[in-house]
Amino acid sequence: MNDAIQTFRDTVYATPLRSFPWRMNTDPWHVLISEFMLQQTQTERVIPYFNRWISLWPTPESLAQASFEEALREWSGLGYNRRCKYLKECASIITNDYQGVVPSCLEQLQLLPGVGSYTAGAVTVFAYNYPALIIETNIRAALLHTFFSNRDAVSDTELCPILEASLDRDNPRHWYWSLMDYGVLLKKQMTNPNRQSKQYTRQSSFHGSFRQVRGAVIKALVSGGPATLDELKIRTGMDQSRIEEALKILSAEHFVAEKEHIYHID
Repeated sequence: MNDAIQTFRDTVYATPLRSFPWRMNTDPWHVLISEFMLQQTQTERVIPYFNRWISLWPTPESLAQASFEEALREWSGLGYNRRCKYLKECASIITNDYQGVVPSCLEQLQLLPGVGSYTAGAVTVFAYNYPALIIETNIRAALLHTFFSNRDAVSDTELCPILEASLDRDNPRHWYWSLMDYGVLLKKQMTNPNRQSKQYTRQSSFHGSFRQVRGAVIKALVSGGPATLDELKIRTGMDQSRIEEALKILSAEHFVAEKEHIYHID
Protein backbone atom coordinates (compact mmCIF):
# COMPACT_ATOMS: atom_id res chain seq x y z
CA MET A 1 0.00 0.00 0.00
CA ASN A 2 1.52 3.35 -1.03
CA ASP A 3 1.85 6.30 1.33
CA ALA A 4 -1.01 8.32 -0.20
CA ILE A 5 -3.47 5.47 0.23
CA GLN A 6 -2.31 4.79 3.78
CA THR A 7 -2.64 8.49 4.70
CA PHE A 8 -6.12 8.52 3.18
CA ARG A 9 -7.15 5.47 5.21
CA ASP A 10 -5.79 6.98 8.41
CA THR A 11 -7.68 10.21 7.76
CA VAL A 12 -10.92 8.40 7.00
CA TYR A 13 -10.71 6.20 10.08
CA ALA A 14 -10.10 9.26 12.26
CA THR A 15 -13.55 10.58 11.31
CA PRO A 16 -16.14 10.23 14.10
CA LEU A 17 -18.90 7.85 13.08
CA ARG A 18 -22.50 9.02 12.95
CA SER A 19 -25.15 6.93 14.69
CA PHE A 20 -28.13 5.59 12.75
CA PRO A 21 -30.60 2.80 13.61
CA TRP A 22 -29.68 0.85 10.46
CA ARG A 23 -26.08 0.81 11.65
CA MET A 24 -26.95 -0.49 15.09
CA ASN A 25 -28.79 -3.49 13.64
CA THR A 26 -27.35 -4.85 10.41
CA ASP A 27 -30.13 -7.37 9.80
CA PRO A 28 -30.17 -7.78 5.98
CA TRP A 29 -33.87 -6.91 5.68
CA HIS A 30 -33.40 -3.76 7.74
CA VAL A 31 -30.39 -2.81 5.63
CA LEU A 32 -32.39 -3.27 2.44
CA ILE A 33 -35.20 -1.07 3.78
CA SER A 34 -32.69 1.64 4.75
CA GLU A 35 -31.01 1.57 1.33
CA PHE A 36 -34.31 2.05 -0.47
CA MET A 37 -35.28 4.90 1.85
CA LEU A 38 -31.90 6.63 1.63
CA GLN A 39 -32.00 6.93 -2.16
CA GLN A 40 -32.05 10.69 -2.89
CA THR A 41 -33.27 11.40 0.65
CA GLN A 42 -31.45 12.98 3.58
CA THR A 43 -30.62 10.64 6.45
CA GLU A 44 -32.38 12.69 9.12
CA ARG A 45 -35.65 12.49 7.19
CA VAL A 46 -35.31 8.73 6.86
CA ILE A 47 -34.87 7.89 10.55
CA PRO A 48 -38.53 8.12 11.70
CA TYR A 49 -39.77 6.31 8.60
CA PHE A 50 -37.20 3.55 9.03
CA ASN A 51 -38.05 3.05 12.69
CA ARG A 52 -41.76 2.88 11.93
CA TRP A 53 -41.32 0.44 9.03
CA ILE A 54 -39.20 -2.05 10.94
CA SER A 55 -41.66 -1.84 13.81
CA LEU A 56 -44.57 -2.63 11.48
CA TRP A 57 -42.79 -5.01 9.12
CA PRO A 58 -39.68 -6.48 10.77
CA THR A 59 -39.42 -9.26 8.18
CA PRO A 60 -40.00 -9.57 4.41
CA GLU A 61 -42.96 -11.88 5.14
CA SER A 62 -44.72 -9.24 7.24
CA LEU A 63 -44.48 -6.61 4.50
CA ALA A 64 -45.47 -9.13 1.82
CA GLN A 65 -48.70 -9.75 3.73
CA ALA A 66 -49.53 -6.04 4.04
CA SER A 67 -51.56 -4.24 1.37
CA PHE A 68 -49.82 -1.89 -1.04
CA GLU A 69 -52.11 0.91 0.14
CA GLU A 70 -50.99 0.36 3.74
CA ALA A 71 -47.34 0.47 2.69
CA LEU A 72 -47.89 3.66 0.71
CA ARG A 73 -49.64 5.25 3.67
CA GLU A 74 -46.60 4.62 5.85
CA TRP A 75 -44.31 5.85 3.07
CA SER A 76 -46.28 9.06 2.49
CA GLY A 77 -44.09 12.14 2.81
CA LEU A 78 -40.84 10.37 2.04
CA GLY A 79 -41.18 10.94 -1.71
CA TYR A 80 -40.22 8.90 -4.78
CA ASN A 81 -43.15 6.52 -4.19
CA ARG A 82 -41.84 4.07 -6.77
CA ARG A 83 -39.31 3.01 -4.13
CA CYS A 84 -42.17 1.86 -1.91
CA LYS A 85 -43.63 -0.20 -4.74
CA TYR A 86 -40.30 -1.85 -5.46
CA LEU A 87 -39.68 -2.58 -1.79
CA LYS A 88 -43.11 -4.19 -1.46
CA GLU A 89 -42.37 -6.34 -4.53
CA CYS A 90 -38.96 -7.26 -3.10
CA ALA A 91 -40.64 -8.45 0.09
CA SER A 92 -42.86 -10.84 -1.87
CA ILE A 93 -39.99 -12.21 -3.95
CA ILE A 94 -37.70 -12.68 -0.94
CA THR A 95 -40.53 -14.44 0.92
CA ASN A 96 -41.52 -16.71 -1.95
CA ASP A 97 -38.19 -17.41 -3.66
CA TYR A 98 -35.60 -17.06 -0.89
CA GLN A 99 -37.44 -18.44 2.16
CA GLY A 100 -37.61 -14.96 3.68
CA VAL A 101 -33.84 -14.40 3.64
CA VAL A 102 -32.40 -11.40 1.76
CA PRO A 103 -29.87 -12.78 -0.75
CA SER A 104 -26.18 -12.22 -0.05
CA CYS A 105 -25.20 -12.67 -3.71
CA LEU A 106 -24.74 -9.53 -5.80
CA GLU A 107 -26.22 -11.12 -8.90
CA GLN A 108 -29.34 -12.32 -7.06
CA LEU A 109 -29.82 -8.96 -5.38
CA GLN A 110 -29.70 -7.13 -8.71
CA LEU A 111 -32.58 -9.27 -9.95
CA LEU A 112 -34.84 -7.73 -7.29
CA PRO A 113 -37.10 -4.84 -8.37
CA GLY A 114 -35.48 -1.43 -7.95
CA VAL A 115 -32.13 -2.85 -6.87
CA GLY A 116 -29.25 -1.52 -8.94
CA SER A 117 -25.54 -2.12 -8.64
CA TYR A 118 -25.05 0.34 -5.77
CA THR A 119 -27.95 -0.95 -3.65
CA ALA A 120 -26.92 -4.56 -4.23
CA GLY A 121 -23.34 -3.77 -3.24
CA ALA A 122 -24.45 -1.79 -0.19
CA VAL A 123 -26.55 -4.69 1.08
CA THR A 124 -23.63 -7.12 0.74
CA VAL A 125 -21.31 -4.66 2.49
CA PHE A 126 -23.51 -3.48 5.36
CA ALA A 127 -25.53 -6.64 5.95
CA TYR A 128 -22.96 -9.32 5.16
CA ASN A 129 -19.66 -7.43 5.60
CA TYR A 130 -18.59 -8.43 2.07
CA PRO A 131 -15.85 -6.26 0.46
CA ALA A 132 -17.79 -5.09 -2.60
CA LEU A 133 -16.87 -1.89 -4.43
CA ILE A 134 -19.63 0.68 -3.92
CA ILE A 135 -19.71 4.36 -4.75
CA GLU A 136 -22.26 7.04 -3.92
CA THR A 137 -22.23 10.80 -3.38
CA ASN A 138 -20.34 10.89 -0.05
CA ILE A 139 -17.78 8.27 -1.08
CA ARG A 140 -17.29 10.13 -4.34
CA ALA A 141 -16.75 13.42 -2.48
CA ALA A 142 -14.05 11.91 -0.26
CA LEU A 143 -12.13 10.47 -3.22
CA LEU A 144 -12.42 13.60 -5.36
CA HIS A 145 -11.24 15.89 -2.58
CA THR A 146 -8.26 13.72 -1.68
CA PHE A 147 -7.00 12.56 -5.06
CA PHE A 148 -8.46 14.88 -7.72
CA SER A 149 -8.61 18.32 -6.10
CA ASN A 150 -7.30 20.05 -9.25
CA ARG A 151 -9.42 18.16 -11.78
CA ASP A 152 -12.91 18.51 -13.23
CA ALA A 153 -15.16 16.00 -14.99
CA VAL A 154 -13.60 13.06 -13.14
CA SER A 155 -15.36 9.80 -13.97
CA ASP A 156 -16.19 7.03 -11.52
CA THR A 157 -14.00 4.76 -13.64
CA GLU A 158 -11.00 6.80 -12.46
CA LEU A 159 -12.13 6.61 -8.83
CA CYS A 160 -12.66 2.85 -8.68
CA PRO A 161 -8.98 1.76 -8.68
CA ILE A 162 -8.32 4.08 -5.72
CA LEU A 163 -11.43 2.83 -3.96
CA GLU A 164 -10.29 -0.75 -4.46
CA ALA A 165 -6.74 -0.02 -3.25
CA SER A 166 -7.95 1.69 -0.08
CA LEU A 167 -10.72 -0.80 0.79
CA ASP A 168 -10.43 -2.44 4.20
CA ARG A 169 -11.19 -6.03 3.23
CA ASP A 170 -11.16 -7.23 6.83
CA ASN A 171 -13.98 -4.89 7.86
CA PRO A 172 -15.54 -3.27 4.78
CA ARG A 173 -18.70 -2.38 6.70
CA HIS A 174 -16.84 -0.13 9.13
CA TRP A 175 -14.63 1.25 6.34
CA TYR A 176 -17.56 2.40 4.22
CA TRP A 177 -19.35 3.91 7.21
CA SER A 178 -16.21 5.94 7.94
CA LEU A 179 -15.69 6.83 4.29
CA MET A 180 -19.25 8.08 3.89
CA ASP A 181 -19.04 10.10 7.08
CA TYR A 182 -15.76 11.64 5.95
CA GLY A 183 -17.45 12.69 2.70
CA VAL A 184 -20.33 14.25 4.67
CA LEU A 185 -17.84 16.15 6.82
CA LEU A 186 -16.01 17.50 3.76
CA LYS A 187 -19.22 18.74 2.16
CA LYS A 188 -20.01 20.70 5.32
CA GLN A 189 -16.56 22.31 5.37
CA MET A 190 -16.16 23.33 1.71
CA THR A 191 -17.76 23.57 -1.70
CA ASN A 192 -19.16 20.18 -2.59
CA PRO A 193 -16.29 18.18 -4.16
CA ASN A 194 -18.85 16.30 -6.24
CA ARG A 195 -19.00 19.28 -8.58
CA GLN A 196 -15.73 17.93 -9.97
CA SER A 197 -17.43 14.66 -10.90
CA LYS A 198 -18.49 13.79 -14.43
CA GLN A 199 -21.70 12.44 -12.86
CA TYR A 200 -22.60 15.70 -11.14
CA THR A 201 -25.97 17.24 -11.99
CA ARG A 202 -28.18 19.64 -10.07
CA GLN A 203 -31.51 18.17 -9.02
CA SER A 204 -34.45 19.88 -10.70
CA SER A 205 -36.94 21.79 -8.57
CA PHE A 206 -39.71 19.69 -7.00
CA HIS A 207 -42.24 22.54 -6.88
CA GLY A 208 -44.31 22.61 -10.03
CA SER A 209 -42.80 19.38 -11.33
CA PHE A 210 -44.73 16.37 -12.59
CA ARG A 211 -43.24 14.46 -9.68
CA GLN A 212 -45.11 16.84 -7.37
CA VAL A 213 -48.40 16.09 -9.17
CA ARG A 214 -47.85 12.33 -8.96
CA GLY A 215 -47.05 12.56 -5.28
CA ALA A 216 -50.09 14.75 -4.58
CA VAL A 217 -52.45 12.32 -6.33
CA ILE A 218 -51.06 9.31 -4.44
CA LYS A 219 -51.15 11.17 -1.14
CA ALA A 220 -54.78 12.22 -1.77
CA LEU A 221 -55.84 8.62 -2.45
CA VAL A 222 -53.89 7.18 0.46
CA SER A 223 -55.08 9.72 3.02
CA GLY A 224 -58.62 10.31 1.74
CA GLY A 225 -59.50 7.00 0.12
CA PRO A 226 -61.00 6.40 -3.35
CA ALA A 227 -62.01 9.51 -5.28
CA THR A 228 -63.42 10.79 -8.54
CA LEU A 229 -61.44 13.15 -10.74
CA ASP A 230 -63.38 16.13 -9.41
CA GLU A 231 -62.65 15.06 -5.84
CA LEU A 232 -58.96 14.72 -6.64
CA LYS A 233 -58.95 18.26 -8.04
CA ILE A 234 -60.33 19.52 -4.73
CA ARG A 235 -57.99 17.41 -2.59
CA THR A 236 -54.83 18.27 -4.51
CA GLY A 237 -55.57 21.76 -5.79
CA MET A 238 -53.90 20.70 -9.04
CA ASP A 239 -54.92 21.40 -12.64
CA GLN A 240 -57.26 18.76 -14.09
CA SER A 241 -55.14 18.07 -17.17
CA ARG A 242 -52.07 17.37 -15.03
CA ILE A 243 -54.07 15.10 -12.70
CA GLU A 244 -55.40 13.17 -15.69
CA GLU A 245 -51.87 12.79 -17.06
CA ALA A 246 -50.65 11.56 -13.68
CA LEU A 247 -53.53 9.10 -13.34
CA LYS A 248 -52.83 7.67 -16.78
CA ILE A 249 -49.19 7.01 -15.93
CA LEU A 250 -49.92 5.80 -12.40
CA SER A 251 -52.49 3.35 -13.80
CA ALA A 252 -49.97 2.00 -16.33
CA GLU A 253 -47.48 1.53 -13.47
CA HIS A 254 -50.10 -0.25 -11.31
CA PHE A 255 -50.07 2.38 -8.60
CA VAL A 256 -53.67 3.38 -9.21
CA ALA A 257 -56.74 1.57 -10.55
CA GLU A 258 -60.09 2.93 -11.70
CA LYS A 259 -63.59 1.49 -11.53
CA GLU A 260 -66.71 3.39 -12.63
CA HIS A 261 -64.73 6.66 -12.69
CA ILE A 262 -63.53 6.22 -9.12
CA TYR A 263 -59.78 5.97 -8.55
CA HIS A 264 -58.09 4.02 -5.80
CA ILE A 265 -54.68 2.60 -4.90
CA ASP A 266 -54.16 -0.58 -6.90
